[in-house]
Amino acid sequence: MNDAEREQRIAELQHQLEELRRRWPKHSVPPALHRELEELEDELERLLNERDAPARSSGAPR
Repeated sequence: MNDAEREQRIAELQHQLEELRRRWPKHSVPPALHRELEELEDELERLLNERDAPARSSGAPR
């Protein structure tokens, strides 16, 4: 995945998380919504870590 594709996927994941949070019920959250939230957050975290990894390895400030 190149940088542009990664940034596009990050934006998509952030949008999906916003949409999921908008439809999150106040009570009795279905397990499927919890799973979806965890999967989206995990993928987003992985992509953000990949994006930031070169800056950390080169010693450049973030």
